[in-house]
Amino acid sequence: MAFKIYTKTGDTGETSLFGGTRLPKNHLRIEAYGTLDELNSYLGIVRDSIADEEMRSVLKSIQDRLFAIGANLASDAAYPIIPDIYPADIDLLEQQIDSLDAVLPTLKNFILPGGHLAVSFCHVARCVCRRAERLAVALHHVNPIEPLILQY
Repeated sequence: MAFKIYTKTGDTGETSLFGGTRLPKNHLRIEAYGTLDELNSYLGIVRDSIADEEMRSVLKSIQDRLFAIGANLASDAAYPIIPDIYPADIDLLEQQIDSLDAVLPTLKNFILPGGHLAVSFCHVARCVCRRAERLAVALHHVNPIEPLILQY
């Protein structure tokens, strides 16, 4: 299916979910998947900023999962897109965190963002990720979403 980047219907402050339901552009669901899109964009910058091929591959996998989650959140309840998220995806995230944490010095203070462009984008991605999580939890309280999405 091909998608246009505009609808030719004019902007009335609403957008459509996959399946046709119209929602205001400031609806919590739209905010949640829009924030995932923003996070995915920042992770793309991070991925493009590093040379380590293994980490680039991990980031690409994370981006693919975020895209699947966004598609799920952008879908009507009557026409849900089943997210391509599995417990192994969460395990991968946890393993990556543990692996990185093992080589870092013990954190004794908060870290001031900056020092290198890639590091700064990592900090921005971290903040956007936390916002996406808050929005997903808020959406879940209003309209339950797939538990693996919340975990991821």
